[in-house]
Amino acid sequence: MANRLTKIVTRGGDKGETSLGDGTRVPKDDARINLLGEVDELNSWVGVVIAHLAVGDLAKLFEEVQHDLFDLGGALCFPGTELLSAAHVARLDEAAERLNKDLPPLKEFILPGGAPVLGFCHVARTTCRRVERSMTTFFRDEPAAKHAVQYLNRLSDVLFVIARVEAKIIGAKEVYWQKEKSASKSD
Repeated sequence: MANRLTKIVTRGGDKGETSLGDGTRVPKDDARINLLGEVDELNSWVGVVIAHLAVGDLAKLFEEVQHDLFDLGGALCFPGTELLSAAHVARLDEAAERLNKDLPPLKEFILPGGAPVLGFCHVARTTCRRVERSMTTFFRDEPAAKHAVQYLNRLSDVLFVIARVEAKIIGAKEVYWQKEKSASKSD
């Protein structure tokens, strides 16, 4: 493989601008750059999830997700590029179906926690939801983002399911929301 990044410190962004993949210079607070940063943040949280998973097959699934997210970030650098495909969404649909089939039905909402890996899954899930909202806002009415928005929606679902699967694998108790614990008490 050729050296693609021969120089990391370029000082090209010292004045608050950066380059898109097509060479266009934009301010670092440009909405596209913010979205790129959010995708990068999500990818980092997925890496944290991978580092804490108990089962290799789940880590393999999320390694594929990391590649998808990197591809998504790369596509965002080139305005007008289709971001992800229907095949990306289908792969997550299949994973969600497979992983969810052996879980008990939910009767209550689950709160983040119960074990560190479960918390990390939920942080990644909520980060994914933020990226999905930002993607929807940025690409409103643009067909290029259709599959990316669907992918992020599925990914947040898969992260939720993975937290439940992982709880079952490691024997962690899921933390259920209890209305009576949050109800205001009158004096």
